[in-house]
Amino acid sequence: MSRLLVLGNAGIDLLCPVPHLPRPGETLVARGASRAPGGKGLNQAVVAARAGAAVHLVAPVGRDAAAAELAAALAGEPLAALTLLPQDAATDLSLLMVAPDAENCILSLGAAAEALTEDAAEAAAAALAPGDLLLLQGNLSERATRAALRVAAARGARSLLNTAPLSWPMAPLLPLCALVVANAGEAEALTGRQGAAAAEALRGAGAARAIVTLGAGGCAAATPEGLSHHPAPAARAVDTTGAGDTFCGLLAALLLAAPDGAEAELAPAIALAQRAAALSVTRPGAFAALPSRAELRALRAGAGA
Repeated sequence: MSRLLVLGNAGIDLLCPVPHLPRPGETLVARGASRAPGGKGLNQAVVAARAGAAVHLVAPVGRDAAAAELAAALAGEPLAALTLLPQDAATDLSLLMVAPDAENCILSLGAAAEALTEDAAEAAAAALAPGDLLLLQGNLSERATRAALRVAAARGARSLLNTAPLSWPMAPLLPLCALVVANAGEAEALTGRQGAAAAEALRGAGAARAIVTLGAGGCAAATPEGLSHHPAPAARAVDTTGAGDTFCGLLAALLLAAPDGAEAELAPAIALAQRAAALSVTRPGAFAALPSRAELRALRAGAGA
């Protein structure tokens, strides 16, 4: 059975509802706070595992109580394997501010993720085999990300890169990616273009396939077969924080099951991932909003997947 290796961050999210997103110099009073597991790597791994993929999550964490908290929370998830790599840095922490219109602002501390070495990234990717899929995000350092991508390619595995957060130059790594997923802002920063043109430019920069997510505008995909637009399902958004992670996690699980990431499988995978993301925005939080195993089974059953 093919496996999905998620090499990414795991941390703690502090969710604070605010009357509006902060303006420069403004002090806001939050309407409460909640604490939950988080991190793009963790969230995407959990969604993929709940969707039935054989997921191995490898995540750098601190030598602290937060790391133990994460281990306890993940013990209840259907991960095939979990490797938390202790670093000499505090476990990552994110502050999520969410406005009444569902827009959000996120401030992250990522010292543990950034501390992951090239050697550790290579060692994690060395377990990959042909047919496996590597899923990465932008939280790790450029050097660690490059190292993992190169080993995955040498091992005959495919790689999916989610460009969030865009904190270092990712364009040179695109030729190592079977698929890149970027939101509208990230895609424009990488290519200087927008929408479908940005997806096409990401392919031109070396990615085998590219998806640019456009929020309520759906997403644009560029493949060897050409450009396509995928409208977003209607949803009454409460909090969009976990939508991208839901989309990427389910997309990875679906493509893992497709032979060589077959082109014919991409469009239905996008549609199903969009439906899951639309479900996640209808409730607050990131981890708490991720679709459950039952919800994902129902979505896949309804789509015949």
